[in-house]
Amino acid sequence: MKIGFDAEKYLEEQSKYILERINDCHGERLYLEFGGKLVQDKHAARVLPGFDENAKIKLLARMKDHAEIIIPVYAGDILTNKTRQDFGITYDLEVMRLIDMFRSYDLEINSVVITRYQDQPAVNSFITKLERRGIRTYKHYHTKGYPTDVDTIVSDEGYGQNPYIEVTKPLVVVNGPGPGSGKLATCLSQLYHENLHGVKARYAKFETFPIWNLSLKHPVNIAYEAATVDLQDFNQIDSFHLDAYGVPAVNYNRDMEIFPVVRRIIEKITGAPCEYKSPTDMGVNRAGFCITDDEACREASRQEIIRRYLLAQVDFKKGVIEQKSFERAKLLMDEVECRPEDRAVVQPARDYAEYKRSLDKKYENVIVMALELPDGKIVTGRSSRRMVAGAALLLNAIKVLSNFPDEVLLISPDILKTIQHLKTDILHRAKATLNVEEILSALTISAAINPMAAMALEKLPLLAGCKAHCTAILSEQDAQIFHDLGIDATCDPEFSSNNLYLG
Repeated sequence: MKIGFDAEKYLEEQSKYILERINDCHGERLYLEFGGKLVQDKHAARVLPGFDENAKIKLLARMKDHAEIIIPVYAGDILTNKTRQDFGITYDLEVMRLIDMFRSYDLEINSVVITRYQDQPAVNSFITKLERRGIRTYKHYHTKGYPTDVDTIVSDEGYGQNPYIEVTKPLVVVNGPGPGSGKLATCLSQLYHENLHGVKARYAKFETFPIWNLSLKHPVNIAYEAATVDLQDFNQIDSFHLDAYGVPAVNYNRDMEIFPVVRRIIEKITGAPCEYKSPTDMGVNRAGFCITDDEACREASRQEIIRRYLLAQVDFKKGVIEQKSFERAKLLMDEVECRPEDRAVVQPARDYAEYKRSLDKKYENVIVMALELPDGKIVTGRSSRRMVAGAALLLNAIKVLSNFPDEVLLISPDILKTIQHLKTDILHRAKATLNVEEILSALTISAAINPMAAMALEKLPLLAGCKAHCTAILSEQDAQIFHDLGIDATCDPEFSSNNLYLG
């Protein structure tokens, strides 16, 4: 993929503008709401080729002496076991993962805030886990009067019922496990309490998408809409910004809808006119100034829109999203005049599956997975009684990278038979077919005695960043392995079998 984004310039620009806001005469403390993913922002890396997926946390690491972190999480997301899709983990576990990640960069964790708390047993259990590991927790309640009754919101009955989160640093970063975690409410509640303590505090927002100084229909901004179809987000021109400055800027519906309320709340808290004239003013977003190859970013974004459509197809099939979200993903793909087959690995997987089925009836249920190697070559793998399609694909891919003939056996058939014996005869598993992790374990064992297997095993990291596609829905375990390898895998919306549980 062609590089289209200057990651180092982005760090410099964002750092400069954040420090300017901290040092601005308007305030003594800045509450900075971090939207999107603070770590491993793979969406940004996909649509802005060259973007460092950990750029945000590296930026904070540069300012660690000035910063501390508050992590809000919505109580309802804990109750419903809401999952972060790219890691396959629930939001409560994502909070713990974030804490570990921040600590690895030597960043100070202030606390975790449970937003819209209602004394639920599952939530209380989560709070207990955190507190027994030395993590301070706070409970914030539903804000009475929100969003229309500003007088009640900014009173003892509104933000006043929340406890004050004790902070000491000039920069307080507020970042949650996902959308709707209560980041804005946490910031505004703190502004209220800081004002009561005689501290002049400010609020700002760190957002990457949509990119305000790109056009409304730029593929990068459309890709953001595709990534949030489940939230029903959509981009629009920031009319407040246009009215105030005569300059068009792009923002998204939720920020546009809430801006008049936020402005009135800030004015009520501070007793002075709000410093911001538009939602765009509130943001610290220099990403648009760091694009070095616009066409490279456009093409990468078109590929991301296709990818999101394929993911939406599968999520709809699984019952994870509603039909309107799936239809929205399709409309966005149509808007950039793309189709699934424009993803290079889709048609080869489907064609090979169809070819095998045409040869013999025994291949009627064959599943095929295709992968595009760094040099553009397409490699495929098919399911068999021995292993799943994804496992066969990985073995074939590393053989190609090692320049080994296709007939070379990296794993002894005896090792595969022994593992299958363990699964079916000893552990009494219903399926003898080996999954991706089991095949990689077998490859690792073979590497101890087979130099060719050892050489091939070392090629696995070269697959990071490659695209893959399967003609059936990957199991959760296999999907996680592809994620861990850094392979961007999509699927057709077909289950691998008719079994409701084992399938």
